[in-house]
Amino acid sequence: MTTISNAGIDQSVIDGQAGYTKSFLNIYDFAVFKGTAPLAWHCSPDTSRQMYDTCLGANHVEIGVGTGYLLDNATFPVADPRITLVDLNPNSLAHTAHRLRRYDVTTVRANVLEPLPLEERAYDSVGMSYLLHCVPGSIKEKGIALKHAAAVVRPGGVVFGATVLSSGVPVSARGRWTMNYLNKRGDFHNQDDNYEDLRDQLTQHFDRFQLTSRGCVGIWRAWTAG
Repeated sequence: MTTISNAGIDQSVIDGQAGYTKSFLNIYDFAVFKGTAPLAWHCSPDTSRQMYDTCLGANHVEIGVGTGYLLDNATFPVADPRITLVDLNPNSLAHTAHRLRRYDVTTVRANVLEPLPLEERAYDSVGMSYLLHCVPGSIKEKGIALKHAAAVVRPGGVVFGATVLSSGVPVSARGRWTMNYLNKRGDFHNQDDNYEDLRDQLTQHFDRFQLTSRGCVGIWRAWTAG
């Protein structure tokens, strides 16, 4: 595992990932993919799984790894993919690496708001699912994470992901209550995240992209010039 120090990282960034304890990771799949995603955000797990099945490359980087649920259930284009896991939380890295131990897995502890300690223009695909809404700041500020992802994907490779948005998309009453609660707890930082700002960031950092929404979740696929 490549490691970094917390020195110099904003405390709110550290706090945003602190909830991913070993005990929480044991219930994460149920809480998110059976709970908040379909019931609060109105985005079914099938939507996320389809995105992975159609976007994953043979040499893949996952930023903000959670538990590795989507990678574990995905269909890769090759039998022996190489997977690089990037996260600030060591619990998530260890949990996901163990879950995906049947593959060639590398773990890297890093802050997505800083340039990634990875080889540039070397990877086939980069996934960023349910990450940005946990990162402090508005989309205009944390959109720098998209730039860092674009820097490591090969020409013609794809950066894809999903994030819960607070405006510019339909938010149900249950979704609004859940979002407010998670923001007050410090688990979410998406009070100012909206669809148009996400579109603007994708326009700024990629040559072309597709952006859609399911419920209040913004879903994108983006490509750098080949």
